[in-house]
Amino acid sequence: MAKSRTKRGHAGRRDKRLPKGPHGGVQLLLIQSVTDLGSHGDVVEVKSGFAHNYLLPQGLATVATDHHKRMVEKHKEKLLEIERTRLAGLKALAGNIGRQSVTIEANANDEGHLYGSVGAVEIAASLKQLNYHITTDQVRLDGPLKELGLYTVKVHVAAEVEADLKVWVVPTVEAEDPATEQPAEQ
Repeated sequence: MAKSRTKRGHAGRRDKRLPKGPHGGVQLLLIQSVTDLGSHGDVVEVKSGFAHNYLLPQGLATVATDHHKRMVEKHKEKLLEIERTRLAGLKALAGNIGRQSVTIEANANDEGHLYGSVGAVEIAASLKQLNYHITTDQVRLDGPLKELGLYTVKVHVAAEVEADLKVWVVPTVEAEDPATEQPAEQ
């Protein structure tokens, strides 16, 4: 007569395969970040049921073996190198933007006050003409520019990378139309 497996006996046998943590839980290595638990590559200790019913079946974690830990470390190193390269490129972009200046024409009265204002949309459009693809939310203004003059505007390239852009706001030059000119009297 064969022994039947009880639910308790089956679960107990599964727990033996998973490494135990110092607090009696199961030690797992997170493959993906899990809210309120840890980020990618962290070794966490969770209850057995959470490990078997959620983390392992969803592919969010794996057994915390030395081999898996080494693989995660190699992967982290590659990600760090990619991030360093990306950050160097963004710093170079910020340096190039910082060496630029843009000129924006606007209608103004005789005192130099603009009839409208110059904002992030106009500045981003001017940078786009220079082949810098900057969105309007990357242009950081304290407020709209309402007078003629030279301004230094922050361009937020990335989380910790900003550039100072020189923005000239100049009056609109109206081209004279030869058809509307009065002929000189002879």
